[in-house]
Amino acid sequence: MPASASPTRITVLSGGVGGARFLQGLLHWSAARVEAGGTPAEVTVVANTADDMWVHGLKVCPDLDTVMYTLGGGIDAERGWGRVDETWHAVEELKAYGVEPTWFGLGDRDLATHLVRTQMLEAGYPLSAVTEALCRRWQPGVRLLPMTDDRVETHVAVPDDQAPSGQRVVHFQEYWIRLQAAVPALAVVPVGVEDATPGPGVVEAIEGADLVLLPPSNPIVSVGTILGVPGLGEAVRRTPAPVVGLSPIVGGRHVRGMAQQLLEARGIPVSAAGVGLHYGARPAGHLDGWLVDERDAAEVAALEDGGIRAAAVPLMMTDPVATAAMVQAAVDLAAPRG
Repeated sequence: MPASASPTRITVLSGGVGGARFLQGLLHWSAARVEAGGTPAEVTVVANTADDMWVHGLKVCPDLDTVMYTLGGGIDAERGWGRVDETWHAVEELKAYGVEPTWFGLGDRDLATHLVRTQMLEAGYPLSAVTEALCRRWQPGVRLLPMTDDRVETHVAVPDDQAPSGQRVVHFQEYWIRLQAAVPALAVVPVGVEDATPGPGVVEAIEGADLVLLPPSNPIVSVGTILGVPGLGEAVRRTPAPVVGLSPIVGGRHVRGMAQQLLEARGIPVSAAGVGLHYGARPAGHLDGWLVDERDAAEVAALEDGGIRAAAVPLMMTDPVATAAMVQAAVDLAAPRG
């Protein structure tokens, strides 16, 4: 597996909260390397946009914004999403008018981002250019790229006894926020992904990297959707850089979110090895290396048997220091064996 012992150009395929916290650790790792006399990492983030939706006439991009706010110092750290010191006057007024959806809350500060984005999109700018413009305010310290400029939305089929088919389809955000992922996911469908094209600079960022990282984001609706954009999965398979991922499953359970429900919907074992083997070993799959938590050390052998180099290390992102240690473990796993 070709690798750089000290990678400088690092590309990360990221979802929202988990991806953003991983990126905080990556930037902490880079800063520590600079303090030790090394060069800073040039980090490019390819963000999932299939969680995006239109709300009250505004384009909302949860994963892009979570990464931007988190790295730019504007995130509500307790919630892990949305703006710090947020107020909710606008959404309260919308509820008073009975305007749906009442289950999706747009904070007043957050609303400004969506207003600017929507105005720029309606003026003809692509999402990639809009994201670049928004990042000029937040200065996240990474190059943030949408996976595509095209519209892709993840929908989830859920049981519905009142429907003739016994099920109905809802937007992923409704499944996660209104239904709180408390009902089975019968199917997960990223609508429009087959017709999407990679966003500007995305393929080049993957193929020109020294290291490609798959953080512990949701393997179905975050990283999985990015890999589903035609041309992006292929870019990961053919990049000369090593590709290393980190398991979102620890001790047989997801750390946060709804990975368990969505893995079950796809028939994928809810285990660290199950997710790693789902991604698969290159060149047919997407991984060279896979980190599992120490609690899942017994699964390393199955991954190695599947052609994926694996190691067991602490994988809880309790703070940037702990997360930086995870980044270093990924770098170590990518290094050639000698």
